[in-house]
Amino acid sequence: MKNKLLKKILTFTAILHSSLFFAQDYSFKNYDWKEKETTVEIPEQYKNQNEVILDRTIKIEVLLVGNVAKQYYLLHEKIYINADDAIERNNKIYIPFNQNETILTNKVRVILKNGKIIKLDKKDIKEEIDEEKGVKFNYFAINGLEKGAVIERILVVEEGPELDGKTFKMQDVHPIANLNFELIYPEHLIFKTKSYNGLVEPTIDSEKLDKKVILALSEKNIPALDNDEKYSNWDVKLKIFRYKLDTNLISGAKNLYNFKEFSTNFYERINPELDKKQLKAIDDFCKLIPKSNDSQEQIWNIENKIKKTITYNRYIDSKETLSDIIKTKQANQGDILKLYLAIFKNFQIENNVVFTSSRYKIPFDKDFESYENLNDLLFYFPTIKKYLTPTEIEYRIPLIPANLADNNGLFIKGKMFAGVAMGIGEINFIEIPGKEITHDLMDITVDFTKDIENPTITNKMTFGGYSAINFQPLKDFASAEEYKTILKSVAENYTVDTEYKTLRTENDGTEFIGKKPFIMEVTFEGKDLIQKAGDTYLFSIGQTIGKQMELYQENKRTLPVEIDNPHSYLRKIKILLPKGYSVKNLEKFVMDYKTQLNGKTEAAFTSNYNKNDTEITIENTEYYNIINYPLEKFDEYKAVINAAADFNKIVIILNKNNI
Repeated sequence: MKNKLLKKILTFTAILHSSLFFAQDYSFKNYDWKEKETTVEIPEQYKNQNEVILDRTIKIEVLLVGNVAKQYYLLHEKIYINADDAIERNNKIYIPFNQNETILTNKVRVILKNGKIIKLDKKDIKEEIDEEKGVKFNYFAINGLEKGAVIERILVVEEGPELDGKTFKMQDVHPIANLNFELIYPEHLIFKTKSYNGLVEPTIDSEKLDKKVILALSEKNIPALDNDEKYSNWDVKLKIFRYKLDTNLISGAKNLYNFKEFSTNFYERINPELDKKQLKAIDDFCKLIPKSNDSQEQIWNIENKIKKTITYNRYIDSKETLSDIIKTKQANQGDILKLYLAIFKNFQIENNVVFTSSRYKIPFDKDFESYENLNDLLFYFPTIKKYLTPTEIEYRIPLIPANLADNNGLFIKGKMFAGVAMGIGEINFIEIPGKEITHDLMDITVDFTKDIENPTITNKMTFGGYSAINFQPLKDFASAEEYKTILKSVAENYTVDTEYKTLRTENDGTEFIGKKPFIMEVTFEGKDLIQKAGDTYLFSIGQTIGKQMELYQENKRTLPVEIDNPHSYLRKIKILLPKGYSVKNLEKFVMDYKTQLNGKTEAAFTSNYNKNDTEITIENTEYYNIINYPLEKFDEYKAVINAAADFNKIVIILNKNNI
């Protein structure tokens, strides 16, 4: 939607063009490396590092070529390689490919420690095929790379301007010794910028180049930021720099690419007047949708009907009319939005269209209006305070992709002004379904009464919300044989890879998504969990809850915790003993770990047991109420996560009472 719709709403050429601005070459057209440089000085502090970005220079220039606005992008890097894994990571340099880009310069060379230079040319370009995606990649194959070498690269690309919002990452998983960034543009333009996470503010130079402005920033010794930390959001914690075109001094246009104008233009485009033929096509389609007096169920029925009838493809051409969409059963993003809105209007369902972006990629900053944040779509229904994703076929209300929630969004609704409906936009927070939605239950019975050496274990698992969506759609998109294989694989996690005796499921299929939990019940023999030592039996009861995540942190944690969604677990284990037997080690089940924030317990793992003659009941509760946990609470959070892994390792001892 953004790539097609927005650039029809506002064109770059119209903004850049003026009679006072003439076509010029970009300022770094003759940029090159130092041809005679045969050694690269490695700063003392980096000599023992595995990999270091010694220099990273980025230049972006916006100018007019003929009557077309163009952007030129330069990347010049020197990377110090000093370990085997660094050699493996860097022995391929991929060549970018985009239909809207033209590569003007693509040079790579290697400066070895002894001063020898290896230059790469066309014969070093190889092809790689991603079989899964069916995509071909070209790359430079670097041979002869060794420890102590420096890879130098220059890339220059001609492309369409990105004036409506652009983000650059100024930090990496490896340290950057020297970083230089320049945005070069005509002097009659003004850009709005913002630096994040401690990045320096840019400087402005309007003297160096004729009729051009250089917006520049430089930093030295930017530390590495590890992206391997589990439960974190690396991308938004980096030093990042954002910019967008804000003002054209010649035309007088100000606050360009603002959300108010976007909302007005979008609403007008997506809500066309429908003639009688189109209204009848919508009315006929709506007659096929089951009716309900419950608002959420009615919206669910609409969503389900559209997603099961209309094939969504973001890249196909737009249809001329809604009746064409219904007839061909195909729609792109704009088409599917128009169809939903027409149907909601038919059913008189109040809604907002919400534009947002993944919280794991680019922060949606309400104080920095950027079209870069308007890549993903949702519907919001104010009367029930729930969301719907129109393009993700495996979801149903109230579930939406978790990465779009716990995030800001632009909410667009219609409002009447002098009898005319206009689009009004405002930034609001997108709530995520809480732990009451994603609440998993596990009911386990371990029956020793018939055979002390081979208990019968029954495990009934109930998966709700985001847990259920991992399973429920599979039945509709896999063959019967494939689905059987998938269920077997899932069951093996809870049967300790033992062949199950029975396997039963309930509520599988898209018709239950967002309505009912997915249920799996499995029965298996527990002999593989038993070890005999004389008349004593050791039983690995903790393994009956399935494999658990264990959170290790060898290095000091640097990022706060961020999880996908709130969730909770309730596990009950019932042990049935034969008469004359007792159990030792029950105190191991007493566990209590909590993470507290502002006086509230926001994550916990608690466990206890109850003994009644030949029956023992263990119950544990694990929950995570919120998405973000500050860095200073990491150890408490880690203790909660690892408690389930510790429970998984519990072994009980069964004895005859006379022993």
